[in-house]
Amino acid sequence: MTKEERIQKQIERLAEMKKPEAELHAQGYKYIAGVDEVGRGPLAGPVVTAAVVLPEDFDVLGVDDSKKLSEKRREELYEKIIDGCVAYGIGMSDHQVIDDINILNATKEAMKQAIAECEIMLGEALADGGEQGELEVGQADFAKPRKLDYVLFDAVKIENLDVPQQAIIKGDAKVLAIAAASIVAKVTRDRMMVEYASKYPWYAFESNKGYGTAAHYEGIRKHGSCPIHRMSVMKNMH
Repeated sequence: MTKEERIQKQIERLAEMKKPEAELHAQGYKYIAGVDEVGRGPLAGPVVTAAVVLPEDFDVLGVDDSKKLSEKRREELYEKIIDGCVAYGIGMSDHQVIDDINILNATKEAMKQAIAECEIMLGEALADGGEQGELEVGQADFAKPRKLDYVLFDAVKIENLDVPQQAIIKGDAKVLAIAAASIVAKVTRDRMMVEYASKYPWYAFESNKGYGTAAHYEGIRKHGSCPIHRMSVMKNMH
């Protein structure tokens, strides 16, 4: 495949992934967030979520399910998404929360955090004049959270969310905003695990990011668990 053919394929892919949001925009929904998580399966570390609102004219090529991208490409796209989005938010549930309420509920709690953070940033963006006619600088409710109009999730649904929502199976490969959220969540969590690797150097967190690789299991055999291991998962290893 030539470079021109590859670019053309990416252009077509971008147009396809923008369709779900375009249909919602046509129905009158303006601020649509894509939400995704990373880190449900590891033995250690947090589950991290992201909520991302993209402008309708977002045209960065190559945004896709983070699992399909190289680390270098994810890092490149992360910067472009952060720079080009309308708003974003990060949520996290650490190993203790996962142990206390299980991974699914911990994921949902982290998603609520990400949505709340995204709404705060959205309010700040509008107050700064990002959208004319919404808020004016100096207004009393400066930086007041601005409710999203719609939320698109990858597979999961959140109970008691006072915003219209839709769960889309394999949404990170079908919807641009969800794919963007998957990249933001993945890069955020990967950076955290690299930092943990310097604190707990026996488990190769810098490469496995807390997942169950041979090096990780060897570290557990030699040194036992560390403070960020999920004990609810570890107890099933014996």
